[in-house]
Amino acid sequence: MQITTTEYHFRKPNKNDGAGVYELVKHTGNLDLNSSYSYLMWCEIFSDTSIVVVRKETQKVVGFVSGFIHPEQQDTLFIWQVAVHSSERGNGLATKMLLQLLDRDICEEVHYIEATVSPSNTPSKRLFLGLARKFETNWKISDYFTSDHFPTNGHEDELLFKIGPVEK
Repeated sequence: MQITTTEYHFRKPNKNDGAGVYELVKHTGNLDLNSSYSYLMWCEIFSDTSIVVVRKETQKVVGFVSGFIHPEQQDTLFIWQVAVHSSERGNGLATKMLLQLLDRDICEEVHYIEATVSPSNTPSKRLFLGLARKFETNWKISDYFTSDHFPTNGHEDELLFKIGPVEK
């Protein structure tokens, strides 16, 4: 499903969006930047459970959510990254992207949303707790990855946020 508003176009990503998504994530400065190849693959292979937002006037990617149906929990949508360009923050794009993902046919059996969030990432914490409030559902935060799990020094712990059950 593609949704267009006055300013934005929400749609499934494709491989042609990979470079724009890479630049968006790089621009945010607070997300782990993966290889440009990984974003190409993500936009191509996981497009059904991911979304891009393009600003109509510039045709630039200004929002991206990558997600997948958890292989061991078919009722769970795992959100890997949420990126919104700094010029677009405060417009509710992250929430709108998540709601549109959940409205897709592929998410018909999804009743839980999971994501990992570092303790210092206040915007992501607000996003996921706000989503739980919007759906009037439960949420749980638990330890998931500690900084010791990461091969590089200085990576923060990652907490697991679990929201649900979600009734759409």
